[in-house]
Amino acid sequence: MSEPQYKRVLLKVSGEALMGEEAYGIDLNVVQRIAGEVKEALAIGVEVCLVIGGGNIFRGLKGAAEGMDRASADYMGMLATVMNALAVQNGLEQQGVPTRVLSAIPMTTVCEPYIRRRAVRHMEKGRVVIFAAGTGNPFFTTDTAAALRASEMGCDALMKGTQVDGVYTADPKLDPDAKRYERLGYMQVLADDLKVMDASAISLCRDNSIPIVVFNIHETGEFGRVLKGEGRATIVENEAA
Repeated sequence: MSEPQYKRVLLKVSGEALMGEEAYGIDLNVVQRIAGEVKEALAIGVEVCLVIGGGNIFRGLKGAAEGMDRASADYMGMLATVMNALAVQNGLEQQGVPTRVLSAIPMTTVCEPYIRRRAVRHMEKGRVVIFAAGTGNPFFTTDTAAALRASEMGCDALMKGTQVDGVYTADPKLDPDAKRYERLGYMQVLADDLKVMDASAISLCRDNSIPIVVFNIHETGEFGRVLKGEGRATIVENEAA
């Protein structure tokens, strides 16, 4: 069996990924499948932490576009990520995986407050850590939160689970001529506006030399294959060749 290429990773999953075929909310079958993927990653010796978006419940930008105060809308989006984090925690623990949810917005009745040293210790003990409520600040996306937490945790890579198997020149579902990248530099992503993650997240990963691995979260077993360098993904890293 191939050895994993990374020792510690942060998995970023969009809220929309949890919807499955539903139009809204959480598909528990999808939650269980993603939990199974994480469990398999732990079994090959990879430490995993997660950031989950909240777009399946509420999107701050959409609320702001419809007339809400942007800060208030973003806080509502952060609360949505806590709901998703609790759902994924439940899915993991049903499969026997010890898990902790740490929220950037303190809500000690349902989860722990985010403390960096505590989070590191949880991971050292083999627990999966789910970071909820984004950065705790409005005007920052969960992509930026993922890049921030990956930096704080000393992760070897940020794994971004998406709807497609990598980064393309255009949306492959709309443009049949879209070309897929195997590798990209951070600056090319920013210059070409490739929408991998927002600019703040890309810059943070670049500053801390954390590669971003974009893969299809809906392909069963792909997370584990990508961790071992066997799957289909696009890697965004320092501009070398």
